[in-house]
Amino acid sequence: MNTTEITSWDPEFTERLVGAVEPVARRWFRYEVRGLESLPATGGVLVVANHSGGMLTPDVLIFAAAFYRAFGYDRPLYTLGHDGLFPAPVADWLARVGVIHASTDNATNALRSGGVVLVFPGGLYDAYRPTLAENVIDFNGRTGYVRCAIDAGAPIVPAVSIGGQESQLFLTRGGWLARRLGLSRFRSDILPVTLGFPFGLSVIVPLNLPLPTKIVTQVLRPIEIKRDADVSGVDADVRSRMQAALDRLAGQRRFPILG
Repeated sequence: MNTTEITSWDPEFTERLVGAVEPVARRWFRYEVRGLESLPATGGVLVVANHSGGMLTPDVLIFAAAFYRAFGYDRPLYTLGHDGLFPAPVADWLARVGVIHASTDNATNALRSGGVVLVFPGGLYDAYRPTLAENVIDFNGRTGYVRCAIDAGAPIVPAVSIGGQESQLFLTRGGWLARRLGLSRFRSDILPVTLGFPFGLSVIVPLNLPLPTKIVTQVLRPIEIKRDADVSGVDADVRSRMQAALDRLAGQRRFPILG
C-alpha cells in the first residue's frame, strides 16, 4: 500500500497555513464549530460531513481550523479530495496539509495510522445541491465511506454544516446538461448553474465569490461500527442522524446569510 501521501503531512507547515488563512475565514464566515469534544481522543476516526458552497467550499478550512485550535498539531487531520484538486503545482503542499486523494486505500491507511479523516461522501454533487434543497443530506448513493470505517475498525463521527449553501444561489446541478454534453467521459455527472457575485450567472466558471454567510457546524456523537454491519443500513443510519441534526440547525437559523 502506498503511504507517501499519509506520511507527507507536515504539522509545522499546516500550522503556518492555518494561522495565515483562518483569521480571514473567521471574519468572513463568522463560523462556529460545535461538539468537537465528541471526537474520540485516540485512534482513527472517520468524520463524515455534508459539503456546501460549490467549488469554493470553505468546509475544510473551517473544520481544520477549529480542530487544530482544539487539539493542537500532534494529531493529523486528513481530508479526502477529488483527483481534480491535485494539479502538479499544488499537489505537494496539499499533501503537506493533509489533503489526500480520495481512495479506499488512502482512507483506510490514514485511519489505521490513528489519524482523523474528513470525508464528504456527496462530493461536488452535494456541494452544488440546489438552494431549494440546501438543508437536505444527499450523498448520491455513495456508501464507500462505511466500508472504509469497517475495514479500519474506526468509528464514524457525523458532522453537519449550515450556511455554506447560502454563499450564492444554486439553481441546478445541471445533470441533464452534463448528460447531453457527454461529460461522463470526464468523470463528471453535473454541470451546475449558479447565480452570484460578481459575475452573475455562472456555469462552473467564472467562479463567483462566496457571500459572507454565517456557517455553523455541529459534530455529532460517534457511531461504533461492527465488522459484520450491513453497509446500506449503516449509511441510512448516518444520513438519518445527520438530517435530524441539520433540521435542528435550520430551525435555529433566523435569517439567510446573517445566521
